[in-house]
Amino acid sequence: MSGTKPRLLRNGIGALTAGGIAVEDQVFILVVEDDEEIQTIIEDALTEGGFEPAIAPSGEEAVTLLRGRRGKYRALVADIVLRGRIDGWEVAQRAREIDPEFPIIYMTGAKADQWPSRGVPNSILMEKPFAPAQLVTAVSQLLNGGPPTP
Repeated sequence: MSGTKPRLLRNGIGALTAGGIAVEDQVFILVVEDDEEIQTIIEDALTEGGFEPAIAPSGEEAVTLLRGRRGKYRALVADIVLRGRIDGWEVAQRAREIDPEFPIIYMTGAKADQWPSRGVPNSILMEKPFAPAQLVTAVSQLLNGGPPTP
C-alpha cells in the first residue's frame, strides 16, 4: 500500500481535523471559471496560499453551491464571461443576496469597462492575465477588511 489515507480526527477541544488542520480553520473559496487550464492555475495558487478552493465550471453550478452550502464559502472568485445562462456578474449578485458583505473578486480578459456599473460594491476586478500570487493577495485583502484603497 503506497501513501496514506486522509483521516478526520477530533482534537482536544472537539474540533474535527483533516491531516492535522482544524476543519473550522479552513477557508473555502468558491471559484467559478469555465476554462480548465485557468481552473488548475487558480486552484494551485489558492491552495498554496492556504485556502481551500472549490471549482464550479459554470455560473449555474456556482449558484447551486452557494445556495446549498450557505456559510461554507468565505469568498467568490468569478470569471465574468462564462458559458451558459448565468455570467460572473449574476453569480456575484446572487452571492450578495445571500450575504451582503460576501467578498467578490472578478476576473476578466474583456469586460473591465463594465465593472463600475455591473460590479458589486467592495469588490476587486483583476484583468487577465495576472500573476497567481496577485489573486492570493486580493483574496487575503478582502477577507481581512476590504479592497485596497486607490
